[in-house]
Amino acid sequence: MSTIPLFAVMGATGHTGGKIARRLLAAGARVRAIGRNPEKLAVLTSAGAEVLPGDSRDPAFLAQAFRGADGVYTLLATDRQATDYAARQDEEGEAIAQAVQASGVRRVVVLSSLGADVPKGTGLIAGLHRQEQRLREIAGIDLLLLRPVSFFENLYDALGTIKEAGMLADTVAPDLPVPMIAADDIAAAAAQALLACDWTGIAVRELLGQRDLSHRDIARLLGTAIGQPALPYVQLSEAEMDDALVGAGLSPSFVALYLEMTRAFNEERVGPRAGRTPANTTPTRFEDFLPELAAAYRRI
Repeated sequence: MSTIPLFAVMGATGHTGGKIARRLLAAGARVRAIGRNPEKLAVLTSAGAEVLPGDSRDPAFLAQAFRGADGVYTLLATDRQATDYAARQDEEGEAIAQAVQASGVRRVVVLSSLGADVPKGTGLIAGLHRQEQRLREIAGIDLLLLRPVSFFENLYDALGTIKEAGMLADTVAPDLPVPMIAADDIAAAAAQALLACDWTGIAVRELLGQRDLSHRDIARLLGTAIGQPALPYVQLSEAEMDDALVGAGLSPSFVALYLEMTRAFNEERVGPRAGRTPANTTPTRFEDFLPELAAAYRRI
């Protein structure tokens, strides 16, 4: 039997999972990479991972993937075309909880969100609250809930609008400070926790990024990076945002939850429990991510 630890990583082709898998491999661990797309997973095969393509809503598949692992990283996939997004969250969440129980894995790291302590009225985040509750009810596991909020990587979705309309647009209030974080900082926290086994029972770790940023700040910094220093941020009404997102192909169900979430942001009902501290502040600045974002903009 190998003494080298084995970790199962969900979402291994996504923003956080792939980075976690690579960090664990670099540390000498074995990795079982879980994802839906075999072609994308193949990249991790060449990096030394065991890959398991399959449906994350299938509890039998997930139980097989988790079985024998020293720890697992779990998340709820984002399917913005899902007809009923909340039901899609719950279906996958139930599958994960069933698989944790059936597999016997004892150490579970979960990608959640700030605001997941609030049971309702937070849109997309309310589904993460329900998932936290499912996993909290499983006896005998060490559960680590990672709670960031907005990813820098979410801004990739805004680049087309900037290119076409010359503005950054959303429903978030222009000057509202929002904790924003690089996916790599989340990956670093998750990989370090899995390797160190440094918690017991149920633990919550908030991850707030290097500093809070307003959407007006983001427009100014991103605009400068792409040669448009006067790039404006425009706060859309919910009706305008609904039309834009549904028109772009997102499901009305997803859009309704997204708008409820941004309304919760604007009403300051989503935030850290104890403010910003050295422990929940992560190192990557938005300025460090900007060259990558600007390069993506130029490729459009």
